Parts: sequence; structure tokens; C-alpha cells
Amino acid sequence: MLLGCSRTDAQQYIEGGWVSVDGEVIEEPQHEIAGARVEVAPDARLEPTEPATVLLHKPAGVAFQDAAALVTRENRAEGDVSGIRMLKRHFQRLTPLMPLYDEASGLVVLSQDGRVWRRLTEDYALLEQEFVVEVSGEIAENGLERLSRGVIYQRRVLQPCKVSWQNEIRLRFAIKDVQPGQLRHMCQQVGLEVVSIRRLRIGRISLAKMPVGQWRYLPVTERF
Repeated sequence: MLLGCSRTDAQQYIEGGWVSVDGEVIEEPQHEIAGARVEVAPDARLEPTEPATVLLHKPAGVAFQDAAALVTRENRAEGDVSGIRMLKRHFQRLTPLMPLYDEASGLVVLSQDGRVWRRLTEDYALLEQEFVVEVSGEIAENGLERLSRGVIYQRRVLQPCKVSWQNEIRLRFAIKDVQPGQLRHMCQQVGLEVVSIRRLRIGRISLAKMPVGQWRYLPVTERF
């Protein structure tokens, strides 16, 4: 190894994307290098390669289970200030978490990290999610109050949530334990039809101003 380090350290440099063979970055320690030109990036750092977690602004109409296909090198958000180096391994085995309706747009979390998977799966009912729902029609009398205190859905009374008008056609929901079809049903119960749904936030992590179809890394220092 050019740096005169141990086999274990050499493997970390390679997996971290710091080593190139004939000008191409190689992340697989088993790559053949016989007769090839091997170079180590001058700013190479010896650090463990953490599993990736990314935040995607899913477009409406894209199936939730197909969201990982949108995470590519080309559509990383310019505003990503995580400082995380983009590696080929980050695009493999990304699992979408916190389901979002296929017809909805907004924040989707995809992760390779078992810790994130457990947090978002086991604590799903405890994490507050924020949605903007565009509606049409006239809201029933005391409609906001009814939505806030919990309507009946699938034979159970929903837990209270926070609902307010963002503008004349959009409602803002801060809600926990959202079930498939629930937001549409809630709006119908007070005389409104849903035009579109967008998820803005999961716990403390927000979509912010990330453009539709783009993604950014979630640093390990950011918590849901």
C-alpha cells in the first residue's frame, strides 16, 4: 500500500473511495491491480464507512417502493451541506421507510442503516409527521375542530392532531400514526375533496427547500 499502512487500514481507504486504479476510483478491496497505476487521494482520511441514509423529495405518482431508483449521482441536491462523500455503495440496498402514498409528493427516507430502520419502524406511531393537503369544496361547520379532535376511521377514533389553514385551499396537518388513506378520509368527513398531498416533515427532519426529485444525505448528527 502506498501509505505503508496495515491491510485493515488499506481496506478502509479503498472502501472510502480514496484509491484510484488507472484513474478510476475503486471501492472494492478485491479489485485486481496487477500492472495498473494505483493512486491515493492526497486528502485521504482514515475513517469508517458509515451506512447511508438519504432524504428524497419524492414526486407525486412515483410508487413509494420504487423511490430508491430516484437516488442517483445526477440528482443529489446542490444544497446538500452534509459533507458526506458520495460513494457507489451508498446507492445499494436503500430501504424506503415511513410509507407515503404513491400519489403524494414530499419527504421520503431511504436508509442502509439498521439503527435508522429500527427507529422509524418501531417508533412510527410516535413520530409526528407534517403534511400540506390541497383541497376543494366547502368545509363543514366546525370542520377544523372535528379534524383536530379526531374523526372515526376504520372503526376507530383517531388520536387528536393539529390542523390549520395554510391558505384558502391548503390545510396543514401535524399528525402521528398516519394510516393509508387516512388524510383523504378525514377531509371527506368534513366535506372536502383532496387535490394533492405533500409531506413536509418527519419528526425533527424537514424537507426544507429541496427541489422535487432531488435528495440529500442525512448526517448521523441529525436525529428524527
